[in-house]
Amino acid sequence: MIDILHQYWQSLLWSDGYRFTGVAVTLWLLISSVVMGGLMAIPMAVARVSSIPWLRLPVWFYTYIFRGTPLYVQLLVFYSGVYSLEIVRGTEFLNAFFRSGLNCTILALTLNTCAYTTEIFAGAIRAVPHGEIEAANAYGFSRFKMYRCIILPSALRSALPAYSNEVILMLHSTALAFTATVPDLLKIARDINAATYQPFYAFGIAAVLYLIISYTLISLFRKAEKRWMAHVTHR
Repeated sequence: MIDILHQYWQSLLWSDGYRFTGVAVTLWLLISSVVMGGLMAIPMAVARVSSIPWLRLPVWFYTYIFRGTPLYVQLLVFYSGVYSLEIVRGTEFLNAFFRSGLNCTILALTLNTCAYTTEIFAGAIRAVPHGEIEAANAYGFSRFKMYRCIILPSALRSALPAYSNEVILMLHSTALAFTATVPDLLKIARDINAATYQPFYAFGIAAVLYLIISYTLISLFRKAEKRWMAHVTHR
């Protein structure tokens, strides 16, 4: 194991000399997909709880599709299936975008986590105490101001524990990136196994690195919960 670490530590952590690899790529996949998916999920969650059918139903259909199909299948559709379409190959931008395994992986991860996050945030919005909404109405808040000042802050705080689990699951989901030839942590571990024929050490090192990242994320979310959910934990 010491020989593997000495020879491949740089590839495992950030670069093989020609490109970013390993932990660096895994973190990039995680951060980019979670940030974009989370930002998209906020307005979609508001639409999901709307009483207007033409706002609510398209979001429900989107979340149903992406929560009802495996992420691996979604990645294959974007990486292999979409590029086979004539309209994609014939459009310069789409052709360049879907030829990149990294782009396809980020797209699949973003849309997948957005669907789950939308339902998490929508459930939190429904759980906002009705008394807070009545108080905002009594003060004459507009619908927009009510969401901005009352509903969304309360909902996002209460959704934090469930959302932290979603982020950890997305970290685990980045391991599928190797199927799109993206040099993430698992792809480097597979390459090390192919070169050394020592699967226990190759994948064991990858598992330890995933555990370190998970522990760091969990610690950050626990600190965030203590800060923003103190009014709940002290009850």
